[in-house]
Formats: sequence, structure tokens, C-alpha cells
Amino acid sequence: MRPSICLLRLSALGDVTHVVPLVRTLQRAWPGAHLHWIIDPGGKRLLDGLEGVTFHVYNKKTGLAGMRALRRELPPERFGILLQLQVAARANLLSAFVPARRRVGYDRSRSKDLHGLFINERIPDRPGIHVLDAIGSFCEPLGLVQDRVEWNLPVPDDAYEWAAAQWPDDGTPVLMISPCSSHQRRNWYPDRYAALADHAASRGWRVVLCGGRSELERSTTDAILAAMRSPALDLVGKDTLKQLPALLERADLLVTPDSGPMHIANAMGTKVLGLHAASNPARSGPYSDRRYCVDRYDAAARKYLGKPAPALKWGTKIEHDGVMELVTVQDAIEAFERYRSDHGR
Repeated sequence: MRPSICLLRLSALGDVTHVVPLVRTLQRAWPGAHLHWIIDPGGKRLLDGLEGVTFHVYNKKTGLAGMRALRRELPPERFGILLQLQVAARANLLSAFVPARRRVGYDRSRSKDLHGLFINERIPDRPGIHVLDAIGSFCEPLGLVQDRVEWNLPVPDDAYEWAAAQWPDDGTPVLMISPCSSHQRRNWYPDRYAALADHAASRGWRVVLCGGRSELERSTTDAILAAMRSPALDLVGKDTLKQLPALLERADLLVTPDSGPMHIANAMGTKVLGLHAASNPARSGPYSDRRYCVDRYDAAARKYLGKPAPALKWGTKIEHDGVMELVTVQDAIEAFERYRSDHGR
């Protein structure tokens, strides 16, 4: 008998990408199972078309009225299982509107904002693991193990066609820059991106910039372009969330801070030059391959918190003003050259 399962994970884009392997694990265990997922509008736009999943969109701007509306939208019968994949206060409160017999949540060390009041089972407490593996462990109370990580993001043919039309497929390797995270203190600096981009261009690479439509992304991109000596293709604000995975897949290497595009690119098989000081790449870096990341998290811990990274609670963020100054242009160039050495590009 296939259980009825509802997943609750609202944001952010990187984290909803981490949930997809859990969906695939559940689907392998119970072929034909129909899952329900409570998600935010951005996550829905990215994952729309994920087979075997009914999405229920909750917009945080709608508050309690939106929560009541969501309850009316859900199936009338109680779910067998709720996987409460988020510990934030809003998500905890929203989960109270989801009727379910079994309510699986995080272990006590990861819980906050009264999370424990809204669940009746917990995942195993395993400190020191990647966010994706923590999410994957939500299948364990159900008697399953996530022994394979599979995404297969739902990317339509027209998104691939759009991406293919943006530059010629002429064999030139592509360094793509997605310069901004939603957490501004994680972001690197335009002049440093420009220096890395010029170095890549000097090695015969095509440079492409991508990003969303926010004022920060536009102004950051303009500053990068102004500081560059070499030409670059500016696609910032020109793609949709459905086109973004196809665009990222066309890159050979993506340079970005800890951000949604980092994890989407990883899911699409693109290597990532992650820029880390404010967050720990072992916990939230590109899941499949971190060989090309810059890791200054320990230096940040020592400078701003007075202790080495292993002494911090797992998951501690060091989002201080100026923390990304610890990531130098030379760090990024060395990571880029590691990629070139490994791939002969």
C-alpha cells in the first residue's frame, strides 16, 4: 500500500532543489505514488512539471489568510505522513494547517522556533552532514534509505532551445558568473569577479553573466562589466526560472557565492567554483563536487568568531560585513586553473 505523503518546504531555490532527490527516493520505493508538496511561488516556477507531484503554493505575503486558503485546497482526507522539511516559524505554523497522522521533523539539534511542537517524529541526529543529506534522511523514519542522489529537474524542451540560442556551440569553454546570493553578505565584489573573468578570457574562455531581475543583480552586473577589459555576454534578467537550469547546463564552470544557482547548476551536472567564507561549503556547497570551491570559512571563523571552524556549531553562518574580502582574486584564479588542469580546457 502506498502511503499518502505531503512535503512542506517553501524556500529557498537551493533548498527546494535539495528536496528533489528525496522525492525521487520516495518514488523509487513506491512507484506511482502521488506526492503533495507545499512550496513557495519561486520554487513552483522552478519545479513545475515534476512528475507525480501536486504542488500547493503558499505565498508568505498572504499570512494566516493564505494558510487557511491552503488548508481548503488540500485533499479532505488526512495525509498518512507529513515531512516537515523546514524549521522557520512561518513554516512551523503553516504545518499546523496540514492534517497528518505522522509528522516527521528535524532532530533536536536542528530544531528552532518551536519546531518540536508541530511534529511527532524526528530524523536521526547526524551533525556534520550536507544539507541535502539531512533532507534525504527524512525517508529513514519511513523505513527507507536515500542511497542514490538523483535530480532529473523538469526542464522543458523550449528552455533548452532558448539556452542553445544564446551563444554559438563552437567549442569555446564557458565561464558563467552568477554574482549574487539573496544574502548580500555572501556576495563577492564586482572588481574581483571582473579580474577572474578577464583571466578566463585570456585563456580563451567565453564569459557569460546570468542572474535575476533585482536591482542588486543589475547594479552588480553593470559594475562587473565596467571593470572588465574583455567582452562578456550579459544575460542577467533575461531568463526565466524554467530557462535557468538549461542555461546553467551549457556552462563548463559556474562561479557564484552560496546561492540557488550554485545548487541548480550542480543538479544539472555543471561544475561550480563556489566562493565561500560566510558559509561552510561542506554543509551548503555544491553537493556533487567541491574540488573547485574556494573555502575561507575557517579563516572567517577565526577572524570574526575567535575560534576555528571545527569548534563552531554545525551550520553557523558568518555573515559579517567584509567577510567575503577573505576570498581573494588569486584564490579564485587558482580554483579556475584547477578546473582547467583537470579538464584540459
